[in-house]
Amino acid sequence: MTGSGKENKALDLAQIRNRINDVDERIQTLINERAKIAQEVGVAKGKLASAVDYYRPEREAEVLRNVLERNDGPIRDEEMLRLFREIMSACLAQQEPLKIGFLGPEGTFTQTAVFKHFGHSVRALPFHTIDEVFQEVECGAADFGVVPIENSTEGSVNNTLDMFITSPLKIAGEIELKIEQHLMGNMQGLENIERICAHEQSLAQCRGWLREYLPQVELIGMSSNAAGARRARDEDGTAAIGPEVAADVYELKIMVNNIEDRPDNATRFLVVGRNLLAASGKDKTTILVSTSDTAGGAGVLHHLLLPLAEQGVSMTRIESRPSQRKKWDYVFFIDIEGHAEESPVSDALANLEKNSSLFRVLGAYPKAIG
Repeated sequence: MTGSGKENKALDLAQIRNRINDVDERIQTLINERAKIAQEVGVAKGKLASAVDYYRPEREAEVLRNVLERNDGPIRDEEMLRLFREIMSACLAQQEPLKIGFLGPEGTFTQTAVFKHFGHSVRALPFHTIDEVFQEVECGAADFGVVPIENSTEGSVNNTLDMFITSPLKIAGEIELKIEQHLMGNMQGLENIERICAHEQSLAQCRGWLREYLPQVELIGMSSNAAGARRARDEDGTAAIGPEVAADVYELKIMVNNIEDRPDNATRFLVVGRNLLAASGKDKTTILVSTSDTAGGAGVLHHLLLPLAEQGVSMTRIESRPSQRKKWDYVFFIDIEGHAEESPVSDALANLEKNSSLFRVLGAYPKAIG
């Protein structure tokens, strides 16, 4: 290449970098402009008690859906959603960071779900049990809680379902998280791994990969992936399996990405709060019902759910659990399409309640986005 050719190429690259610098400056200016407008919203709402009073999940869902509709690449929808979630998280935190309780410890998939839904400008508070997450939200120590509700391969989390039978909390959102299992440690190569410590479910979900690539390594079940990551940090020859956040928290390097046997493995989490939400436009409602004490005979459940069919309301999930009222008595958790306060769902629920000995709307909330 001639000298002039190299000079022209360098000039072109310099021009491209200048354009990038100009775009970066405009992006930064617009983000700060958005933050100032968010402050104006806070002023318009008047003096409120805390950050949770400024947070509107239904409005956030509407904004994120608009992001998806506008996005035509080259940035993927998932990445664009993540960027906007972080912008909204930072803008809201100007007032005061939201306090989000979650099933800990730090470095778990539940913590990853917190950051996916709320962004990183929140105070993530780890608690030891699902019961404790509910208690801390109920008493106001946390604004919202995030708990697992079901896994695509392992099924429902019964402890979470049972909490709703007695808790006054409402469902304020759902999070769908793809479960990506990473092998992590501080050794130089796979040949230096003597043992792998992880939760039994994670070990099971990676069984095929481990059998193929590390057949001689000892597998040790732990109470959580975070506990396994702590042990990998402190012990020579020990590796761990878990989410990327665990590697960050416990200062481990990811040795192999995505070692899960099923790439479609996902976990659904619920956001729990103290209030019912307004409609967002694309919602889901969860109800808790039990059949009438005097009902009996065949087709009781069919009769109970008939109002949903009559109103054309789609039921997407149903689970039964012991009612905790008397033996052999059961309650049903039902997810349906639509918002509880909008027709035809409201009409169907009014008729369904007439046939129930127990009826509660556990939440009407935006469908998971991204």
